[in-house]
Amino acid sequence: MQVGATSTTANANAADGTSIAKSGLELGYDAFLKLLLAQMKNQDPTKPMDATQYVSQLATLSQLEQTIKQSDKLDQLLDRAAYEQGISLLGKTLSVKEGNISGIVATVEILADGAWATLQDGQKVLLGEGVSLSAA
Repeated sequence: MQVGATSTTANANAADGTSIAKSGLELGYDAFLKLLLAQMKNQDPTKPMDATQYVSQLATLSQLEQTIKQSDKLDQLLDRAAYEQGISLLGKTLSVKEGNISGIVATVEILADGAWATLQDGQKVLLGEGVSLSAA
């Protein structure tokens, strides 16, 4: 995309900034601000940006910033909850119905694919469906 080529393209991209960030393309606060500044710098001087468009884009920028902050806080809360849940499993007896695995939980690791319990005998079990826990 050519930044500032047309105000319609830049406006559409700026207004769509929050959905782009959510989709995993990671258009962050800095990139959004650079896009807005490039649009302002390259606008046609005989047809300056409408003030309502400018305010709308600043509001979108503010929403993007808040969304990023909320996402970071949510990630922190989820990490903390997973950590506390992992601690609560230590020393409990874990059993898996389908694999005939049973033992006492020695450690718990929180990885991208889920929480893994390591039993005292060294077996690793992905915590999830079919796994039951009881007091040792």
